[in-house]
Amino acid sequence: MAAVRLPDGRELLVEPGEKARDVAEKIGQRLARDAVVAKLNGKLVDLDAPLDGGGEFEVVTKGSAEGLEVLRHSTAHAMAQAILEMYPGSKLTIGPPIENGFYYDMEVAGRITDEDLPRIEEKMREVVERDLPIERQQVTKAEVESLYEGNQYKQEIICDLEEGDITVYRQGEFFDLCRGPHVPSTGRLGAFKLQNIAGAYWRGDERNQMLTRIYGTAWPTEKELKAYLRRLEEAKARDHRKIGRDLKLFTFSPDVGAGIPLFLPRGEALRHLMEGYVREVQERHGYQHVWTGNLANEALYAKSGHLEHYLDDMFPPMVDGETRYRLKPMNCPSHMTLYNTEAHSYRDLPLRYAEFATLYRYEKSGVLTGLTRVRALTQDDAHVFCTEDQVQEEFGRALEIIREVLDTYGFEDYKVRLSLRDPDSGKFVADDEKWARAERALRDALDAAGIAYEPVAGEAAFYGPKADFMARDVLGREWQLSTIQVDFIQPGRLGCEYIGEDGNSHTPVLLHRAVTGTTERFMAVLIEQYGGAFPLWLSPVQAVVIPVADRHLEYAYKVREALSAEGFRVEVDDALSSMQKKIRENARQKIPYLLIVGDAEAEEGTVNVRQRGKKVQEAVEIEEFAGRMREEIASCDSYRRR
Repeated sequence: MAAVRLPDGRELLVEPGEKARDVAEKIGQRLARDAVVAKLNGKLVDLDAPLDGGGEFEVVTKGSAEGLEVLRHSTAHAMAQAILEMYPGSKLTIGPPIENGFYYDMEVAGRITDEDLPRIEEKMREVVERDLPIERQQVTKAEVESLYEGNQYKQEIICDLEEGDITVYRQGEFFDLCRGPHVPSTGRLGAFKLQNIAGAYWRGDERNQMLTRIYGTAWPTEKELKAYLRRLEEAKARDHRKIGRDLKLFTFSPDVGAGIPLFLPRGEALRHLMEGYVREVQERHGYQHVWTGNLANEALYAKSGHLEHYLDDMFPPMVDGETRYRLKPMNCPSHMTLYNTEAHSYRDLPLRYAEFATLYRYEKSGVLTGLTRVRALTQDDAHVFCTEDQVQEEFGRALEIIREVLDTYGFEDYKVRLSLRDPDSGKFVADDEKWARAERALRDALDAAGIAYEPVAGEAAFYGPKADFMARDVLGREWQLSTIQVDFIQPGRLGCEYIGEDGNSHTPVLLHRAVTGTTERFMAVLIEQYGGAFPLWLSPVQAVVIPVADRHLEYAYKVREALSAEGFRVEVDDALSSMQKKIRENARQKIPYLLIVGDAEAEEGTVNVRQRGKKVQEAVEIEEFAGRMREEIASCDSYRRR
């Protein structure tokens, strides 16, 4: 007999042939009911897996992150089975779990539209009601090739597999090539809903066949499913693309081109406020702002390594004789060029350059999404040239800036992802010694700051590891916003040097740092975070003066002038429409304050104040109202620190 060790340290003896489900039942009936799969020696296994060898054992329930992923993967199989039963002759490809759900790509024998999704859901429920056992089978390469005869997609996958570790999962007459694990039976699936249909090229290559991709979501209970769908409806109402149009912030036009946003006056004002705030914080922390243009010689990117590792994201070159120019996709080579215009000693370091630069990325048209994925983007980029001994202190300084800015915008729930190199991947610069130093420096800086982090291999920049700040908005959605990267490689490639205390030349370390990432993407996040109802300090228009009748226009303009002189952003609505219509329209614009002026207000030097979100109205003297606005703005953390 072998023994398994439970998470609480207890040990249970396991008889030959005893399975994971049996041990789960020994631990407790309720735990066994909630079990989805198990974990043996750190590896997820089916509940039918034998435990003959014993080891570290843990039951994985449907409420855990790992259990939920398995549940969603199994739901994708149920959907695939439903499709094959409804559309015989369809060809399956892949169907993985994703955040909040799953999808399956397939070549459908027939035509499926969003209107067909409810019928497919009904068929899936039939599959659940059958409570079909989900069984894992070990097969040979020849056997699985025979199973998928005529399915060129699966054959292509099988071609890359090696003998000895190929598995197929069966549920009734349905089978799928899959590593697993899965729930024990279709009856153990939870609540689900199919959401939409999209097109997807096989293996993401536009030269390949266009497939049908069906998205769905799955949760352990109907209650959790409904809560998620409510969050989706709220997110839809907060969609930055719709709000951006309604608030007259930005637009896109085919005449200009896909992925190139155009900002209207209020949108540009919002950009200016966002960038001005970060600029002020950076200057307070010793950053100097520079400007380096929109084009650069392609040879510069060959030196830095971007041409080799970033070519697919660059726009095609513009040729001038023997010189090839590129629209600038990143700032770091230009900032290193600036650094090299002067000689530096250790006394000059750290040297902190910052720039709000418009960059250009050749994103595929299929991934462009409002402001969150564009081809022309403005980055609040900064680069710190420092000695290796200064990395920790400069990381702490950058961290302080990031924390202040995220807190000001209301992003208090965030975590750090430590993005590391995958040594087996060819997409990173090959220099093991420098990578080891960079990763050690970044880990030490995170540890010194007392920040918990999750290491993720393969997500580093091609030149160095990075700490990515993943923040949750009011809807619980996660966004990558800020980043701090440690680079031991590029400065040497571009010849950056300083004279050390020893009188010798040394290569500085380069910290790459962005607080809000890109203005466009962060604006999209803010629009959805606030639902377009920006706090007073950030609102492009802080108040609108609405005259009761045309004879009150003169006084309305006087009110605007008085408040504008105090530094507030105020407009007068002089449109040819009724007062009530103006009130409704400006309320829809989510203006923080509407100031109604008529005979009484003009005579007494007051304004009738309507504050966004409040029903109370009151007449207030102009100077008193200005004082209230100053107090409200001063209550923001960013302004309290000034």
